[in-house]
Amino acid sequence: MTFPALVIFDMAGTTVDDRGQVPAALAAALAANGITITPDDITRVRGASKRQAIAALLPPSERHRAEGIYEQFRHELASRYASDGVHSVPGALDAFRHVRARGGKVALTTGFDRDLATLLLSAIGWTRNTVDALVCGNDVVNGRPAPDLILLAMKMTAVLDPDRVANVGDTTLDLESAARARVRWNIGVLSGAHRRQALEQAPHTRIIQSVADLTF
Repeated sequence: MTFPALVIFDMAGTTVDDRGQVPAALAAALAANGITITPDDITRVRGASKRQAIAALLPPSERHRAEGIYEQFRHELASRYASDGVHSVPGALDAFRHVRARGGKVALTTGFDRDLATLLLSAIGWTRNTVDALVCGNDVVNGRPAPDLILLAMKMTAVLDPDRVANVGDTTLDLESAARARVRWNIGVLSGAHRRQALEQAPHTRIIQSVADLTF
């Protein structure tokens, strides 16, 4: 079977261990501004750019406050990560090494802005030599489910044929984004935000337990 020239991995919930810090920080930042949301509300926006997620969770009359609430979310999340520690999903680094040993390239995509993504990678100990590209929420105009994050990762790694690209993510928005990018392998993992029933309802080629089970 053909091996992909590029494998694109989501971060939180896919390669970075998700211990509930992201939804907790979102809820806390919104609550501090008098906005109450439910766990289901947060689940619906998992995988989106965090700025877009906050705007989507606000009533239309409050959306002018989205940028300020995003800044509170960013500080809240950084504090939670500093307190709880940041860990990779077991098997993630081995998956990267396997892809690169076979001559493939590895990219990370995330709905986090670059400052927060860089903080996470530094805390885990992943350097610029760990992956070939990092694409963040503020690098593109449109977040997931638009394909922009994936398309930019392809451009940055010079792998422009979607038939040579795999995308791996833990949310329905990850899978929808990959479908719009028309990548050959569109793989969901059960280590993060969404359960099997939700992922199965989104476009996909395969659903696996975690990146530790990734094969081609």
